[in-house]
Amino acid sequence: MKTKVTFRHVKTQHELQEAALEAAERFEKFYNGITSTDIIFKNEADKTVEFTVRVHGNTLIAKESSDEFHKSLYEASDKMIRQLQKRKEKLFQNV
Repeated sequence: MKTKVTFRHVKTQHELQEAALEAAERFEKFYNGITSTDIIFKNEADKTVEFTVRVHGNTLIAKESSDEFHKSLYEASDKMIRQLQKRKEKLFQNV
């Protein structure tokens, strides 16, 4: 799986980058067909984290904003995990 981390309007923070990479690695526990993951940290009105995960022909997006990057990262990764679990359930129902 290819993973890319981008910081917009904020300096690169090593600890956030490491936490984002760990979160992306956790996604593979829930869904095996992930081809790439993009993680974007945006410093706008709030601190926003957006995950874009590509799986066999589809793109899943989870975005969360809060007053801290760590909180946004945790909540956005939870959203993505729920989406991946739901997608996996649908695939197994159709088989």
